[in-house]
Amino acid sequence: MKLLLTVLKQIHKPAVCAGPQRGRSSCASSGLSPLRDDALVVGSSRELVQRLGSQVDVRTGFITEEEEGALLRELEPGLKKKRYEFDHWDDAIHGYRETERARWGAACEEVMNRVRSAAFPEGGPLLGPVHVLDLDKTGYIKPHIDSVKFCGSTIAGLSLLSDSIMRLVKEDATDEWVDLLLPRLSLYILRDQARYNFTHQILRDEESVFNGQKVPRLRRVSVICRNLPG
Repeated sequence: MKLLLTVLKQIHKPAVCAGPQRGRSSCASSGLSPLRDDALVVGSSRELVQRLGSQVDVRTGFITEEEEGALLRELEPGLKKKRYEFDHWDDAIHGYRETERARWGAACEEVMNRVRSAAFPEGGPLLGPVHVLDLDKTGYIKPHIDSVKFCGSTIAGLSLLSDSIMRLVKEDATDEWVDLLLPRLSLYILRDQARYNFTHQILRDEESVFNGQKVPRLRRVSVICRNLPG
């Protein structure tokens, strides 16, 4: 399913302010130098980072390398049948291929249950099949806000194969922004104000610098869950 996105282009300064603790483990499985868990969220001001609080969450080491492998074994056969596209229908994504997944094997279903438990209220309605987005090493996601017609208050995504940086920018005040460091094997969660009032994007490799440290962007597969509007 193609998701309807509102695209907003933005220009940003480097991140300067460290946010509250978001991670649960180190970045040992990623390509990054070890970072403190409280260094996963930075922004244009400490006040903005604190204001978003639990609406922006990054949980490092949410899955193991073995679980990542299990997910990829289920996803790769379908993804390999598709070509990377470099002209998204609404210009929101560059260098990508995508698919959906409604059924999982037992090991992967256990992972998805953990994602649902961590990110969504128990029993709340979720948006259909899980969205899988495969970004080429040269691919990136431009600033956008997921359509409120199809997506509810929460977006949660697993990061496979690569570290990356997600940038949020306030829709009506582009000098207010937050950068999230998304290590490989992590789970990110955007809720409420962070989901509705901020564009989000995944930076391209040449722009992938977090708080002064280069974060190499490789091929990245994200497994994304959303709830329904309510």
